[in-house]
Amino acid sequence: MTAEGFLEGRRLQMARGVLLQCIMGGYPPARFYGSDDGDLALNADPQQIHRLPWSSQPRALAICDADELSGESSRLSTRGQLKEVIARYAARGLAPVVATELEFFVFAPNTDPTQPFQPPLGLDGRREDGHSAFSVSSNNGLRPFFNEVYACMAALGLPRDTFMHEMGVSQFEINLLHGDPLLLADQTFLFKHLLKEVALKHGLTVVCMAKPLAHTPGSSMHIHQSLVESASGRNVFSDEAGEPTAMFRHFIGGLQAGMADFTALFAPNVNSYQRLCHPYASPNNACWSHDNRAAGLRIPASSPVARRVENRLPGADANPYLAIAASLAAGLHGIENELEPTPAIQGEFAVPDSLSLPCTLHAALERLKRSQLAKELFGNEFVEGYVASKTMELTSFFDEITPWERRVLAAQA
Repeated sequence: MTAEGFLEGRRLQMARGVLLQCIMGGYPPARFYGSDDGDLALNADPQQIHRLPWSSQPRALAICDADELSGESSRLSTRGQLKEVIARYAARGLAPVVATELEFFVFAPNTDPTQPFQPPLGLDGRREDGHSAFSVSSNNGLRPFFNEVYACMAALGLPRDTFMHEMGVSQFEINLLHGDPLLLADQTFLFKHLLKEVALKHGLTVVCMAKPLAHTPGSSMHIHQSLVESASGRNVFSDEAGEPTAMFRHFIGGLQAGMADFTALFAPNVNSYQRLCHPYASPNNACWSHDNRAAGLRIPASSPVARRVENRLPGADANPYLAIAASLAAGLHGIENELEPTPAIQGEFAVPDSLSLPCTLHAALERLKRSQLAKELFGNEFVEGYVASKTMELTSFFDEITPWERRVLAAQA
């Protein structure tokens, strides 16, 4: 909308069905979002209005809440779902603290989607071959791009902790500073948007697919979570002696109880399971461990004041609002019901059937559709609408025949 209209407080409205629009652009039947497909009001968060530093024209972006015209948050809004989970913690005198680690690939333009992605040409005229993991000189060929990324992050008020080259070819990771879950979800969303826009200016393509390259590690969005007392700021996962508390155990127990039901929220696309079914530090399980990257729930080595739980299931393709909401809601479910986790695992281990997770989008959607826990935490309308939209995407995928099928199966008798 125009700046004048925005500053005058003109109300921006949008059809409810847009919140269930699938990634191909279509919509599930109207019964999933109200047969009239009435309007929602988009109400800008005053703390999330940003001048876009990469735009040559004066433009701004406002992150909005999707609210019913009667005033309450729409149950179809993932940002609204996260705010509701945070409010449930606040009612218990608790405040979640989260941080996200986002991995992504930087590629050359890919004009033919039937061809694999390629890393961009470096300053030396060569393409990276995958030997630059954690190298201090690994991004020299992309320095102009990253310099503008850093400048735009500063302009948008996005504090960064660490930035590094990851294990994949032209794969990178950023760790955002821990803080309020809603703020971190907003920052993760803004950062992904920023990456893609700045990349286009530099003739590059940023890809946040979970698994864009075969035989290469995928991209995750690990979520670190702790809880503090709202009044004192004390980490309730550690007691005065620095030992783990019952609340810490119950939080893990809740995550273990919810991860299988919520896999479709953490891994929302067909490609998500390419990452999980070829686990390369991408565990598809609900086991927990102290500092073991093979576990879906890892307790990083830290001081008692920083004790936290890392959920390693979500991919870079996950909706940050929904992934954080689902992870925190599962933890709260464990606290409210005093759920005890299984024993921690260490070293190499076999995943028990009870802690294995769905390994296809179809299986994950079937699990979510049957989940009473998901419906209790997020409401029937959201769960049914989400499943309907994702089922359309899955059907669209099955409408195509892949090169593997033509190459391998055509010659079979």
